[in-house]
Amino acid sequence: MPWSKRRLNSLTASFVAGRLARLRERFAAAGVQGILVTGRENVFYLSGFSGSAGVLLLDATQEVLLTDGRYVEQARRECPGFAVVEAKRPWPDGVAALVRESGLRCLGIEAANVTYDRWAKLAGALAGVELVPLSGLVEELRMVKEPAEIALVREAVRLVDEIFARCLAALHPGVRERDWALELEFALRRAGAERAAFEFIVASGWRAALPHGVASEKEIAPGELVVIDCGAVVGGYHSDFTRTVAVGAASPWQREVYRAVLAAQQAAIAAIKPGVTAGEIDRVARSVLTEHGYGEFFTHSTGHGLGLAIHEEPRLAEGVETLLAPGMVVTVEPGVYLPGQGGVRIEDVVVVTPEGAEVLTATPKEELLITGR
Repeated sequence: MPWSKRRLNSLTASFVAGRLARLRERFAAAGVQGILVTGRENVFYLSGFSGSAGVLLLDATQEVLLTDGRYVEQARRECPGFAVVEAKRPWPDGVAALVRESGLRCLGIEAANVTYDRWAKLAGALAGVELVPLSGLVEELRMVKEPAEIALVREAVRLVDEIFARCLAALHPGVRERDWALELEFALRRAGAERAAFEFIVASGWRAALPHGVASEKEIAPGELVVIDCGAVVGGYHSDFTRTVAVGAASPWQREVYRAVLAAQQAAIAAIKPGVTAGEIDRVARSVLTEHGYGEFFTHSTGHGLGLAIHEEPRLAEGVETLLAPGMVVTVEPGVYLPGQGGVRIEDVVVVTPEGAEVLTATPKEELLITGR
């Protein structure tokens, strides 16, 4: 995540102060004196630091960013108000020195972001300090977006809508999946995306039955369905987009499956509102596909949170009890995958509002898109 003024504009001093205060409340409630933040997105969320080597130590009164010599100047520019400390060996020596200097005796660690090897080395360097595994504290804060964050997601979504429409005409028989995916990614970068959100999925024909069928050397053929899943990053924030198109013409079975998936997606979006559990949205989508006879071919969850990472909390999945709240940004992406035939997925980015849901994705979906005629 290279430095960008647009990214820093999303992190005003008041945002950072509020985030730090909320995290301090959470780690105090967990019974620790401080927390070591190691997840890259979490470090950025709390400080604005976008380098690839940095850890953040927070206690009740101070916030210190530890990095190596490659990023010291960058950290000072990106993290005003933070103490920036350079260490030749940040882990475990630099971290241990900071913790000892702070006098902490009970330290929370983002266990989900630290390998066993790194944990063991830090524990060995901090004899007498209790290390407490903590996970999800910052991720829970990140679930509800501030207006500036939503604005960046909105721009990333708009960019994909625009460039997808521009590139779709080049998707025709004889084109390799990978070649078209590269054209799409290049056009997004030219239009202002910092980078692709992930390795693009362009899955045609039988490969459309692979939910994560990344673009291959396969040539697209007439009469095939093509599942296209792509996204852009703007200001550090992701978009996620899926449309299914038919090449040349659509057969009756293709239209039937498409209508079923569309009905499931529309029902799921209509169910989104504050106070509803994330699992309920999945149940709604799944029940519609079951009614259409395709329930067994829906093999993944209905959606996920979206923001600094392409997959965030909350997950719109069976049994998830997280209550939706205004400011959450989620994807809604049911799909049907028929082995040997093909598949359909439709995905939009949705913001939970006080009244219900706002769909950010604008690319048409009411009818199966046809290309390559």
